[in-house]
Amino acid sequence: MSIESSSAAGTVPTGSGRRAENPVPAQGNVGAPPASAGPLFADPAALGLGAFAMTTFVLSVINAGMIPKADEPVVLGLALFYGGMAQFAAGIWEFANRNVFGATAFCSYGAFWLSFWYLSQFSAGSLPPAEAGKAVGLYLLAWAIFTAYMTMSAWRVSVGVFAVFVFLTLTFIALFLGAFSGAAGLTALGGWLGILTALIAWYCSCAVVANSTFKRAVLPVGRR
Repeated sequence: MSIESSSAAGTVPTGSGRRAENPVPAQGNVGAPPASAGPLFADPAALGLGAFAMTTFVLSVINAGMIPKADEPVVLGLALFYGGMAQFAAGIWEFANRNVFGATAFCSYGAFWLSFWYLSQFSAGSLPPAEAGKAVGLYLLAWAIFTAYMTMSAWRVSVGVFAVFVFLTLTFIALFLGAFSGAAGLTALGGWLGILTALIAWYCSCAVVANSTFKRAVLPVGRR
């Protein structure tokens, strides 16, 4: 969720008269360097979106019941290193790029994956079995609330990023309800919604790389 730092979807050569589409356009800031000077850092959106997408995809395939729940530990390495650390680092670069939305989104969801790793490794086993579903449901509800209010701002970013946040909100709601009620069908629905969320985020990540590399809008993201 970069915000037009170097162009989340790529830059267009100076004087071309066109702006490349950017999944997450940047906000202005008093004292920021002139736009003509260019960004100080490469756009971290591709890394952040890619890390989010891959980790979400792997966990969602398991939640959807496509492979056994016993295989869930396979996601823990991704959650720690890629969805967690790499995405959090992308958020720090977005702070340097004066990108409030991108920094908040990437750092928050990077921290989400780090907290998921910690919960799975160290905390889940200590929860009382009779109350574990409600505890995990509360955890997911909190993330659903955060994602819902980020979705309002995502509307001003791009159609692609807005779609990611809409489906991610629905994913958290389905998973929260599934965990709280113990309804496996709702958890599976959350898995399928998560797969769709991941595919949209991967598309946005691909757009950042392709549009930046080709210096034109190869893949549209619906910049608003």
